Amino acid sequence: MASSRALLSFSRPLQAVWGGRLGSTVKVFGAVVPSRREKSAYTGQSIPPPARYGGRHTVTLIPGDGIGPELLNHVRELFRFSCVPVDFEVVNVNSSLTNEDDINNAITAIRRNGVALKGNIETNHTLPPSHKSRNNLLRTSLDLYANVMHCQSLPGVQTRHKNIDIIIIRENTEGEYSSLEHESVPGVVESLKIITRSNSLRIADYAFRLAREKGRRRVTAVHKANIMKLADGLFLQCCKEVASGYPDVAFDSMIVDNTTMQLVSKPHQFDVMVMPNLYGNVVSNVCAGLVGGPGLVPGANYGRDYAVFETATRNTGKSIAGRNIANPTAMLLASCLMLDHLKLHEYATMIRNAIHATMNETQLHTADIGGQGTTSEVVHNSTPLQLHTVVWLLNDISTSLLASSR
Repeated sequence: MASSRALLSFSRPLQAVWGGRLGSTVKVFGAVVPSRREKSAYTGQSIPPPARYGGRHTVTLIPGDGIGPELLNHVRELFRFSCVPVDFEVVNVNSSLTNEDDINNAITAIRRNGVALKGNIETNHTLPPSHKSRNNLLRTSLDLYANVMHCQSLPGVQTRHKNIDIIIIRENTEGEYSSLEHESVPGVVESLKIITRSNSLRIADYAFRLAREKGRRRVTAVHKANIMKLADGLFLQCCKEVASGYPDVAFDSMIVDNTTMQLVSKPHQFDVMVMPNLYGNVVSNVCAGLVGGPGLVPGANYGRDYAVFETATRNTGKSIAGRNIANPTAMLLASCLMLDHLKLHEYATMIRNAIHATMNETQLHTADIGGQGTTSEVVHNSTPLQLHTVVWLLNDISTSLLASSR
């Protein structure tokens, strides 16, 4: 009887602490398995539902190299503490192996689960030319054609430019990353840049659809068509064709070298940017630097059937691995993007708000953005406040139950 009273008294304050979230949580756990096709939260495109067992989602977790394993361990701890209905299938990929068994296992797991969260896998340039980047293999094998990075200023982080809000969309499967190289004659190497009309139209349409869905005013195509008249000329022409179908979204274009200069001098002129693969790599890193560095910005890779989430700039951070000084913000925010993709919006919002409070209100920062906090301290401080209260209540109830059983 005492136990029943204790549990009843617990349920009332818990309902108040969560502000009505318990009812929604039950819906998440007891949701009816959807039809074979759902809509992506980011693009509205059709994707198969992720694996679900007992109302829980199974997500492939690829720790990667450098700081990846420790940051993803923190994500797992935070999810467990926050009671997020996600189970991780961990697949380790050894970047030093020459065979592709590990990455093929990871690709198979993602095909099974539909969604992945990953750390960056190192690509060692000293390995033989036949060795392909594991990250690139994963993206091309799953046709994750759109890399999306939302570069947004955090008020609590000191930077030269304030109020930056740029969405970068990078074609993710071809261009200079086609892995087609050969030595024609000794001392002469040809590296092929592949640009196709179908993939250029696809990424351009993705950019304009996203701009319209998010209420954005302009899409800028980044190119080098003045030099690469056929390859980048085709990409630019495809962007112009797609733009004609979106009269409500303005369109312009800019040469890539001018783009980098304009970004560091007048970044507020940009809204949504779309570009081929290599330029996306460069521009993403420049934009991350504008808002405070690689430790702050999450990234997402979307395809028709699968989605993979990671830090936006894809750095391994080997030099600071294991020292408890890496900035966990980008990886934590990437996990929030993943939760939004799984339609676990309340969990995503709760964790994201806690992260923003840590960055902007508490201003507990790691060394890379001028602070003295450790990785563990930032993660602990980013745990939603409501959950601290829940844990306190659980401890109190456990004490009451023990006392009543004696």
